[in-house]
Amino acid sequence: MITVKSLEEIELMRESALIVSKTLGMLAKEVKPGVSTLHLDALAEAFIRDHGATPGFLGLYDFPNTLCMSPNAQVVHGIPNKEPLVEGDIISIDCGALKNGFYGDHAYTFEVGEVAAETKKLLEVTKQSLYEGIRQFKAGNRVGDVGYAIQKYAEDHGYGVVRELVGHGLGRVMHEDPEMPNYGKRGRGKKFTEGMVVAIEPMINMGTKSINQLNDGWTILTKDGKPSAHFEHDVALVNGKPELLSTFKYIDEALGIVTNAEDEFRQNP
Repeated sequence: MITVKSLEEIELMRESALIVSKTLGMLAKEVKPGVSTLHLDALAEAFIRDHGATPGFLGLYDFPNTLCMSPNAQVVHGIPNKEPLVEGDIISIDCGALKNGFYGDHAYTFEVGEVAAETKKLLEVTKQSLYEGIRQFKAGNRVGDVGYAIQKYAEDHGYGVVRELVGHGLGRVMHEDPEMPNYGKRGRGKKFTEGMVVAIEPMINMGTKSINQLNDGWTILTKDGKPSAHFEHDVALVNGKPELLSTFKYIDEALGIVTNAEDEFRQNP
């Protein structure tokens, strides 16, 4: 069952989402060769708690950490460890926070030092596919419209779109209805309703769409060992249009990126 939110609840959700956004912005300056994902995880937990929230992933479904840290061929749900990041790696950081009874859930794939041009392109296309999907989260559309937009953009660039893992509704529970696949057919699936809040999160592979899972019960990786990228935003349906609750602006500021990509999804800039 889809749980719609009032404008007041959406503003509370924005608080949670922005804590995650600020956490990722803080981490953007710390992601570099020689740093372990376990160290980044500890920084994130402290930051979230210092901002009056609780880590959303820690203990959820018995997950052992604050962050899902997934380098290179890992798609999602990687467990932080002591192994240092290496020049040329990429690392997907997925983070959640719980405040005022509502979750924020937000992800970004970072470059570690200088990365290969083909890897950089994968990240650019995956991020753009996220925006392509968000544009379709509007009154009159359905779940399949978002999935189709993401799938078409990614596959037109020759990439594989993961099928087994999907975005989701978001609220007082981390995973609510509806599921939000990154593939689909236009005009299919549940219809979007004013007040819905969803996490849209393309997971795009450089090669095959097929995946495997490690014996740790969590880590998902590409079947062919090629890199995967993951970007995620929290989006509310307000006045029939998509309204971003999360933002990449703190990451952009940390990394010196100048962009107006999110402006069209801000009804009250």
